[in-house]
Amino acid sequence: MKNLKLWLSAAAIATTAPNIAAAECGEVSITEMTFSSAIITTEIATFLMEQGYGCTVTRVPSDTIPALTSLAENNEPDIVTELWVNSAGSAYEKLKQDDVIQDMTQVLQPGGLEAWWIPSYLAEEHPELKTIQGILDNPDLVGNRFNNCPTGGWVCSTINRNIARAYGFEEAGIEVFDHGGGETFAASLASAYEAKEPWFGYYWEPTALMGRFDMTMVDIGGVDLDAHKANLNADVVDPKPSAYPPSLVYTVATTDFIDEYPEVAKLMSNISFETSDMSALLAWKDENNASTEEAAVHFLLNNKDVWRDWLNEDARQKLSAVLEDN
Repeated sequence: MKNLKLWLSAAAIATTAPNIAAAECGEVSITEMTFSSAIITTEIATFLMEQGYGCTVTRVPSDTIPALTSLAENNEPDIVTELWVNSAGSAYEKLKQDDVIQDMTQVLQPGGLEAWWIPSYLAEEHPELKTIQGILDNPDLVGNRFNNCPTGGWVCSTINRNIARAYGFEEAGIEVFDHGGGETFAASLASAYEAKEPWFGYYWEPTALMGRFDMTMVDIGGVDLDAHKANLNADVVDPKPSAYPPSLVYTVATTDFIDEYPEVAKLMSNISFETSDMSALLAWKDENNASTEEAAVHFLLNNKDVWRDWLNEDARQKLSAVLEDN
């Protein structure tokens, strides 16, 4: 499988092209978050910025809350590639109001989906589990456990705990189990599904697992925007139940970055994926046991007509050897 380093050697052929773009870009910092779609977006954006625009890109390990905190305190990083608005809360709104950041693009179209799920084989055997009341009445059928997001930057962990409190999980005998990280969280679903065992918990799309497995969404009631906003706070006294509203997912950048590097900012405003296409890319990565770098190459090699249009003329000219010859 062709890797990014080999492909970059082909890009070097284009260095004789006019290098106007390189003069317009210096050092850029961009998030490398822990969820797969965001990492792939960062990988693709990094390649295009470095090879098309001459940027020196630093990738900063981060997640939603750490990224927002760093922006508020340090005006860094320059770019957050995948910010889920539902989980960002008032910190995101304040940064926008203070003109620290701006929305660049809706990076996933039409957005992300967050919900509570059970495997469809469990729903077929016990259709009563399709509703939260059915689960509360039969906690043993889901193993008396709710599989929650990891703590430490995953805001969904807080939201889910508040919804669980609102529905009285403790009284019903359902444990809210916080996984240690994204990999163990995913492994819990995969291992349960392959063994056809009970599993009940939160998950989101786009993800490879949701592409691979047939899952049924649990009806936990309607969306109450006020309740959802309150559930972002771990210390809310009297949480109310609310389903997750449809999630807008943005790439955001600092206003200083946009002002300093308008051409690169325009590139970032063009990088966007259909949610279904990202799920397919994640599934390809999983099925082929590929690295994130290899998944990015797979996208770049097979979607030239898409990302060619993201570039300005200088960057397109610089990458012409790659665009035409690979």
